[in-house]
Amino acid sequence: MPLLRSKKNTGRDAEKRAAKWLTGQGLSIVERNFHCRQGEIDLILLDQETLVFTEVRWRKHQSYGGALASVDQHKQRRLINAAQHFLARHPEHHHRPCRFDVLGMEPDSQQAVLYQWIQNAFYSE
Repeated sequence: MPLLRSKKNTGRDAEKRAAKWLTGQGLSIVERNFHCRQGEIDLILLDQETLVFTEVRWRKHQSYGGALASVDQHKQRRLINAAQHFLARHPEHHHRPCRFDVLGMEPDSQQAVLYQWIQNAFYSE
């Protein structure tokens, strides 16, 4: 898969790559691009019995900060609110433990993609 080029498609392409990479790590996809009034969650996956709400971040340059740095408190709050909304809509997942991950992606010097997977990147209060 060629590296991401078009700004318009960058987010969509990054999320496709992320989904493929995470399923390769043993997770299974529950939902992609969950939208609600409270926010959006890029990927919702299962890691065994744990429901994983994942924010995907493509970084063209490290000079702008890493993936975790780009998910500030405001973004975390929106993700938490969206996750609560997802759980309200999907009671079949109420029994599952949940976590919030961030998957950072960036090109390396050979134009391959480097992945930085931060599990339990932040917690709901």
